[in-house]
Amino acid sequence: MRKAFHDELETVYSDLSAICGQVKVSVERATQALLTGDAALAEQVISADAEIDHQRELVEEHAFALLSLQAPVAGDLRMVVAALRMVSELERMGDLSVHVAKIARLRVPEVAVPVDVRPTVARMAQIAEYMVDKVVRIIADRDSAGPEELHAQEEEMDRLRRSLFTAMLGDDWPHGVEAAVDLALLGRYYERIADHALSVANRIVFVVTGEAAVAH
Repeated sequence: MRKAFHDELETVYSDLSAICGQVKVSVERATQALLTGDAALAEQVISADAEIDHQRELVEEHAFALLSLQAPVAGDLRMVVAALRMVSELERMGDLSVHVAKIARLRVPEVAVPVDVRPTVARMAQIAEYMVDKVVRIIADRDSAGPEELHAQEEEMDRLRRSLFTAMLGDDWPHGVEAAVDLALLGRYYERIADHALSVANRIVFVVTGEAAVAH
């Protein structure tokens, strides 16, 4: 019975890793749509979110079934509860990708990001993509050391967002209010994707060790 239970748990975590992989694709495609003004690609991201939502529902159903039928305790219970929290965060990351794609679609045929701040936004997107990709492997491998590698990326993300705001609030900002609002939102979306990625990674530390990850 316990082997069957642990096999089911492995399936849940395999599904979590797969959902995270879907989120990574969404982040990449949303960014490409944003930086190129590709409306069709933005639509792909928006449409694909329904599948991420569906996969989240399946994971939740599986996890609740394990809770009700197996009555897990201690470490097993920790794994199930953590899975429920992680899948919610993964879904939210997918939603944030959709928000990026919607800004891209809204500004077509123009590109939402002005040329002079495009390197900053592109770097923020690159960090978000790296962190999500790293979390795919952290979940799959139950890598409790993996989150340590993400803190530097999160700190760089924070610095980039601050620099974006500095540019937007400067007296010489030439792009108007509409572009500034778009960029404020985009900075927030990418920052939140990174925050959720680190949070999911830290939950793996809790799953493996039973202790909360050390804050930096």
